[in-house]
Amino acid sequence: MIWLIGAGPMAIDYAKVLEAQSRSFMCIARSELSASNFNQQTGVRAFVGGLQDFLLSKPDIPEHAIVATGIETLCQVTELLLRYGIKSILVEKPGGLNIDEVEQTQVLVRECKAKVFVAYNRRFYAAVIAAQNMIAEDGGVTSLNFEITEWAHVIEGLNITTEIKQNWFMANTSHVVDLAFYLGGKPKHISCFTGGALSWHPDAAMFAGAGVTECDALFSYQGNWNAPGRWSLDVLTSKRRFIFKPLEKLQVQQQGSLAVEEVDINYAHDSQFKSGLYRQVDAFLDNNMSSLCSLEAQCQNMRLYQQMANY
Repeated sequence: MIWLIGAGPMAIDYAKVLEAQSRSFMCIARSELSASNFNQQTGVRAFVGGLQDFLLSKPDIPEHAIVATGIETLCQVTELLLRYGIKSILVEKPGGLNIDEVEQTQVLVRECKAKVFVAYNRRFYAAVIAAQNMIAEDGGVTSLNFEITEWAHVIEGLNITTEIKQNWFMANTSHVVDLAFYLGGKPKHISCFTGGALSWHPDAAMFAGAGVTECDALFSYQGNWNAPGRWSLDVLTSKRRFIFKPLEKLQVQQQGSLAVEEVDINYAHDSQFKSGLYRQVDAFLDNNMSSLCSLEAQCQNMRLYQQMANY
């Protein structure tokens, strides 16, 4: 049995994958409204009342739990599950609102001798998996560059808390940064520069930096939240340039050629479900941890994100 905590849009995406994989699960929702919508979208009835009320009935401990609540409650819910005795948890990215929350949860993870992973589903895109195989054929990454521009005009109007907006680099931008360093290696040297400000994100509006990864690949990045742009990632080897723009699709440029060609990839799972989610859930439930981001690793990553974001 798997517990799915939350009944919002992300939980609905998880439910669709779990049903397609014939996994036995139950959903735990807070409100009648979210539970009703969850039922309409999935055909599954959820427990209503929230996790704390659900635990009062002393249910059997499941083998796995997936936390798909709002960002502001990710750590609280994860800690409730850990204290109840659950040893295998997948929590939606970024794992918590800020680094203090995530590090506090990681202390409890160690005490409970549990395994908690942060759900960066872009690691599991069909395009990323195909690129990994070709990068290995080419002998590894030599350099990479990525853009982290966000659409400030859209984010400003979102119906979310001020605190989430002020931590938007953690809450959202970290998705593309995680993918870049997942493919190219974690930075061993980095220089970061920031400038400007937004009313809802006062720490910075422009971002740039460069460095060297543990794989000795050179990298650079930039983003301007006050200008047009979009997420993108270029990963280079001695033979090819791998272009993710959008991140879900893969194009390749061969050495000695100006032509950019789309790679023929089976995108079936990424088309039928939220991209990357099917393979991510499969990896988590089958204990295939090689591509998952542990909460411990996320603590280290968030220190890097703090530096990049000027937090």
